[in-house]
Amino acid sequence: MNTLKNAKIGETVKVIRLHGEGAVKRRIMDMGITRGTEVFIRKVAPLGDPIEVTVRGYELSLRKADAEMIEVE
Repeated sequence: MNTLKNAKIGETVKVIRLHGEGAVKRRIMDMGITRGTEVFIRKVAPLGDPIEVTVRGYELSLRKADAEMIEVE
């Protein structure tokens, strides 16, 4: 399974599926990350957490734990 956490800087990936339950999954969806959405990896912090991405035309920072729940292709 390829997740957003494993994506490389400068890569554009497409969301296939969101893992997780309840409030966590709802929060990710509320940020605009839904099935079929394209996500561009802008940069990663020096220690790897958080990851900065561009989704639907705006910048968003995600924790590694949240990025691991997002399956991409």
